[in-house]
Amino acid sequence: MTDRVKGLVVTFDKDIRIDDVEPIIEAIRMIKGIASVQPSIAEVSDQINQQRIRNEYRHKVLTFYNDLFE
Repeated sequence: MTDRVKGLVVTFDKDIRIDDVEPIIEAIRMIKGIASVQPSIAEVSDQINQQRIRNEYRHKVLTFYNDLFE
């Protein structure tokens, strides 16, 4: 039996201003079978999480680099 899909999540590669994303939202709404489209507003916690992830990767790369040359 084939799986059924109830929806999709689309993530932009960077935050986009709401007035710039409105045409994209309207285009998605025109697709047959779309029940709703709701934007997800960027928040401060998103920025904090991104910085923590960057710092974690930076630490891993530096640790790897240091281990190579010890």
